[in-house]
Amino acid sequence: MTLATYPLVIHSQTKEAMAAGKKYLAYLMSGGVIFLFAIIVTYTMTGTLDFTEGGILHGIGSPDTLRVLFFIFLLGVGVKTAIMPLHGWLPSAMIAPTPVSALLHAVAVVKAGTFGLLRVIFFIFGIDLFYEIGVAPVLAIIASFTIITASFIALSQDNLKMRLAYSTISQLSYIVLGAALLTPAALEGSIAHLMHQAFMKITLFFCAGAIFIATGKTLLSEMHGMAQEMPYTWAAFAIGGLGLIGIPLTAGFITKWYLMSGALEAGEPIFIVLLLTSALLNAAYFLPPIYHAYFSPSEKRERIEGGVSWCIKGPLIGTAIIVILLGTIPYAPYFPLETAHQIVLGIFGS
Repeated sequence: MTLATYPLVIHSQTKEAMAAGKKYLAYLMSGGVIFLFAIIVTYTMTGTLDFTEGGILHGIGSPDTLRVLFFIFLLGVGVKTAIMPLHGWLPSAMIAPTPVSALLHAVAVVKAGTFGLLRVIFFIFGIDLFYEIGVAPVLAIIASFTIITASFIALSQDNLKMRLAYSTISQLSYIVLGAALLTPAALEGSIAHLMHQAFMKITLFFCAGAIFIATGKTLLSEMHGMAQEMPYTWAAFAIGGLGLIGIPLTAGFITKWYLMSGALEAGEPIFIVLLLTSALLNAAYFLPPIYHAYFSPSEKRERIEGGVSWCIKGPLIGTAIIVILLGTIPYAPYFPLETAHQIVLGIFGS
């Protein structure tokens, strides 16, 4: 996946793009090598690499050895998961075209990292062993640090894609935090967020791309009043942004509800405070652009969105509708939350 996406990152072939591509390869290939080493060690210890409910490492190796092994795994998958301080490649990769940014942030690379981490925790180590070796609190602290720090950095970004990049870093660690809490509700929220975040974030990147194509603008300070010019695009942007804040009737609300419920199950109310703080920070960097787009005066009064192809407008409208559907009928068959519920039943039992 790294090699396949590298040409997309350096698409423009500018000096900046080539430097970003080198950084992209250095981070992700290093993570892949570390991950491979952890796989080899696991096979040496167990004689198998089959994913198994309850894990395959229980009763094998000392607690210290298993702790070291987990953190080697975390280094390997943590690069793609963009946990801090392993996140440096992701903002740099924003030099890529906007559709590539959507691919990296919502669909492919980062989700490979979070998926891998969930598999390692629940199918290589298993809940009981993961709890026994005491690494869950450390993982929760790392995730919490990433959630809050990335949100503060996002606040300072005027470039729309860079603000979305740091938002992605923060949002990915919701998935990590849900896994670290080791409760059914938190894990349901974590697994569902794999898809919920994908639709919310891809909506926002589609909107960024549409804005750039129509106006050539990339800075939020240049987008005041733009909702009058591009009503469909900014309506979709508002839905995606409100979803990531966690406003009811959006996919993000479902995620945060389950994560907070999981924190209560774990007897860790401090993480409820963390999630509420994160929601306030999300609001601080999404609501001002939405407000200024709708209520600040515009340089132009004519509607320019009519000249934008429906091949561009259609997908962002479609994904915005899905964000609403995931928040209003989350238990519909085959929706992420229903699928997550079935997975959690298999891991924790009924």
